Amino acid sequence: MNTDQEFLSFVVKSLVDNPNDVKIDRKVDEMGVLLTLSINPADMGKIIGRQGNTAKAIRTLLRVIGMKNNSRVNLKINEPEGSTKHTSEGSSMTAAADVDAAMEDLKNI
Repeated sequence: MNTDQEFLSFVVKSLVDNPNDVKIDRKVDEMGVLLTLSINPADMGKIIGRQGNTAKAIRTLLRVIGMKNNSRVNLKINEPEGSTKHTSEGSSMTAAADVDAAMEDLKNI
């Protein structure tokens, strides 16, 4: 196991309730290192954190490890089957949709 993968495994297993369900896939290409994290659906909230702060902190620490090893390290968190949580790319659209829905509800009062 590589340093970045060992670090991610240690941090994630320390945070979750189901450490045996943690799986990390490591791929290296011309863009750098991609670590893909799969965890138990019940533990998603612990890894994402409030407003994604825990995931952002883990990504920042992985980038630091990557800099020490002269590589670029990125983290992808797999969304579990049946999850209603949207990916970070869609979160701003979801927030806008939530605001639109709230405005429609207010109009109907």
